[in-house]
Amino acid sequence: MDKPVQPVTASGGTGAAAVDIVDNLTVAPEAERLPEAIREIVGRSPSQLAWMRLKRDRTGMISFGVLVFFVLLALAAPLIQWLYGQGGPEVGHSELLDLRGRPLGSAGGVSGDHWLGLRPERGQDVFLQLVFGIRTSLGIAVVAQIVATTIGVVIGVIAGYARGWVDRVLSWFIDVMLAFPFFLFALAIIPTIYLKLANASGVAAWKKIMVIVLIFVIFGWLYTARIVRGQVISLREREYVEAARAAGAGVGHILFKQILPNIWAPILITFSLGVPAIITAEAALAIFGIGISDGDGISDLGKLVAHSVRWMPNWEYVPAAAWLPGLTIFGIVLAFNLFGDSLRDALDPKSER
Repeated sequence: MDKPVQPVTASGGTGAAAVDIVDNLTVAPEAERLPEAIREIVGRSPSQLAWMRLKRDRTGMISFGVLVFFVLLALAAPLIQWLYGQGGPEVGHSELLDLRGRPLGSAGGVSGDHWLGLRPERGQDVFLQLVFGIRTSLGIAVVAQIVATTIGVVIGVIAGYARGWVDRVLSWFIDVMLAFPFFLFALAIIPTIYLKLANASGVAAWKKIMVIVLIFVIFGWLYTARIVRGQVISLREREYVEAARAAGAGVGHILFKQILPNIWAPILITFSLGVPAIITAEAALAIFGIGISDGDGISDLGKLVAHSVRWMPNWEYVPAAAWLPGLTIFGIVLAFNLFGDSLRDALDPKSER
C-alpha cells in the first residue's frame, strides 16, 4: 500500500511526499501535487539547470544572439557574395575613385551596387570586405583558441594530478612563459619567421595565418593550464575520486571520467573569454604591420582597421570605411565578453543572478 502523502513543510522542504517520489519514481500523482518550482528542479542535470539560468539572463541571450549572427555571417560569406552580385571582396573599382583616391558619390560611394560604399585608395567593396574579414578574424581566433585550450587542459590535468616534480617543472615553465610580454615577443619573432618563409613573391597569406595562429597558441594555453591545474588539485582528493581509485580504476578513467567532466565549466568560460582577446590582438598585429596586410589578397578585420586609421581625420568622405571595421570588432568582443560573464553566472550554482 502506498504511503500517505504529507504536505510540504513551511521551511521549504518537500516533506515525506518528496522522499516518497524520490524513492518511488513511478508515483505520478504525488509529483503533480508538489509546487511547480519544485517539480522543475526534480530530474534536471547540471547542464540543464545552467541552460535554464542562462535563458533567464536577458543580457546573455542577446549577446548569444549577436554571436550567432556573426558566426552565420562568416559561414555564409561565399553565399552572401553570390547573392550580392559583386566580383569578390578584393576586387577593386578604381574607376569609381577620384584622383585623391576617394570614392565618387556621397557617403563614400554608397549606392545600390555598393551598400556601404568603397574603400578609399583601393576601391574595394566595404560590405564584402567586412563579411569576409569577420570570417578570417573569427576563424583565426576560434582555431587558435581551440588548440590552445586543448593543450592547456592536457598540461593542467597532468600537472594537477601528478604533483611532485612534474607539477613543479610545468608550473615553473608556465610562470616563465607568462613573464614574456606577448606583443614584444610577437614584434620580434613574427617578422623573423616571415623572412624564413618568404620567396620571390613574398610570404603566402596562408603561411602568415599559420604563423599568427602558432604565436597565439604558444601564449594562449598558459592561462587555461593554470586554471585547470588548480581545479584538478582541488578535485583529486574528493571522495568519488578516492572511491574510483580504491575500486581499481586506472589513471585514464580517473582523469577523463571522474575529474575532467567536473571542470568543463571553467574551461568553457576561459574559451569564451579567450576568443575576443585573440581577435583584438590579431587586429593589433595588423596595425603594427606584422599581421594580414593589403597585399595578401584576403580580407581581415585587423587589416581594415589598420587602413581606416589613416582616414579617420577625413571620415566624412568615407564614413563606413573609417568607422565600421573598428565598430565591428567592438561589437564582436563586447558580445563575447558579455556572454562569457553570463555563462559564468549560469554555471555557478552560488550565483544570485
